[in-house]
Amino acid sequence: MKIKPATIVALVSIFSHAAFAQPATLTATPAAPQPGAIVRLTLKVPASVDAVVSVHGALAGEPLHFLRAGPGAWHAIGGVPVDREGSLQGNAVLQRASGRSEIVRVRFSLPKIPPPSKEPLAVDSSFTRPMDAATLARIDRENARAREVGEHAHDRPAMWTQSFLRPRESVITSQFGSGRLFNGTLTTRHLGVDFRGAMGEPIRAANRGVVALVDRFVLAGNVVYIDHGGGVVTSYFHMSKTLVAPGDTVKRGQVIGLVGNTGRVTGPHLHWAARYGANTVNPLDLLSINRDWYSAEVSR
Repeated sequence: MKIKPATIVALVSIFSHAAFAQPATLTATPAAPQPGAIVRLTLKVPASVDAVVSVHGALAGEPLHFLRAGPGAWHAIGGVPVDREGSLQGNAVLQRASGRSEIVRVRFSLPKIPPPSKEPLAVDSSFTRPMDAATLARIDRENARAREVGEHAHDRPAMWTQSFLRPRESVITSQFGSGRLFNGTLTTRHLGVDFRGAMGEPIRAANRGVVALVDRFVLAGNVVYIDHGGGVVTSYFHMSKTLVAPGDTVKRGQVIGLVGNTGRVTGPHLHWAARYGANTVNPLDLLSINRDWYSAEVSR
């Protein structure tokens, strides 16, 4: 097949331009995230004849969903595993108009996992007594269902067009990552945020999404899981009553249930948790993700 001179000139122009163009960069905030942090990634690509037609990536075994934020810029969020320390690498894969692929990487320096702060709780002996095999197996199944909800959150684009909000405006009584000291024994890390609440007080959806799971779990009691798309899931534990059903599309701030003390708790409150894919993350980090930064394309 004879190639026209004009075609040769165009190809030479593309590849010579690519060879001398400034490289694309991928940066992250924060640069040294804590365990369970949500990181914000920014991809910047200098203008080129060989335009970028699509971007995808990965971090900690989970897909990254890049959205165009402006000329030559894309944004994504990702989650740092709660048990990871040392270093972590993320990447963005650029597909160019010429068919050429380009990989850009960012590396995080992760601090050593700090020992959990100890929150002493005097509780009934039933909280510290070993569970039987059947109960442990049920808990494993419930945890697997929660991870599955997180994995499926990658299947739909981000549904929110506004920033996330707190599910309650009450005082936070227990922070993410704190340890639980039951009758003098450190038994677990707290992978959520507890909000003070009296029985029957409202709990609100942190953002727009689809209800993925409503059930009664051994540890979490009455639960609601909301799939917000883009890999993000929020969950709400210990409710006295749930007010939504699987498949419902909920609005940001909609009342989805009432504060209770169901499950393995010492009193009524809301435990708020979040996942990015299968990874548990600090839900308070979602509050810093605003519409202008991440969801520029979602709102169009």
